Amino acid sequence: MTPLKIDLVSDIACPWCAIGYARLEQALTLAPELAVTLEWHAFELNPDKNAPQEAILPALSRKYGKSEEEMRQAQANMMQIASGLGINFSQLQQRKTCNTFDAHRLVKWADTQQKATAMKLALFDAYFGEAANVADRSVLAECAKNAGLDQRQAEQILASNDFADIVSADIAKYQQAGISSVPAFIINNKYLISGAQEPQQLAASLRQIASESIK
Repeated sequence: MTPLKIDLVSDIACPWCAIGYARLEQALTLAPELAVTLEWHAFELNPDKNAPQEAILPALSRKYGKSEEEMRQAQANMMQIASGLGINFSQLQQRKTCNTFDAHRLVKWADTQQKATAMKLALFDAYFGEAANVADRSVLAECAKNAGLDQRQAEQILASNDFADIVSADIAKYQQAGISSVPAFIINNKYLISGAQEPQQLAASLRQIASESIK
């Protein structure tokens, strides 16, 4: 099997990041000869921890300069895509904006127990499937439990500053590298694949990179 290292830069608040990961999983089933090591990296769409929460549709309308109806249609399109991938986006349009720094801290902690992906998926499900506030520490601790982690330990980490420096360094590193949108797939520390590409296209790109890496 051909080894590939994928550094996946994403945010819990990014629907396309959840779609991108699901498509990556499908791509890897199309390219079983690839042995992928995946590492999650932090990105913040809403970096202001003190910003008040806002209903997602007017927030997106203001951010992108489009009407709320246009944003509703765009979100509905994502919901349809997610449904085809088996992802729960049922509350996508009911969620509110939120800061995800603490959520990223839990992902870093989960990584020390080989459960980073499970933690990330639990967070996606809470935010997009339940419109839960993933800035709320009780919600985050429950997500940790759902990911198979110790809830009490998660609460202790959230009450401390554990992993904050690691998350801050992660965010700064990829900002300095020029990553301004997510998901961003960095392959073997050399190749960048931006956005949630279709599984067939992603599989072809990964195979091409793998073939160049072993030349």
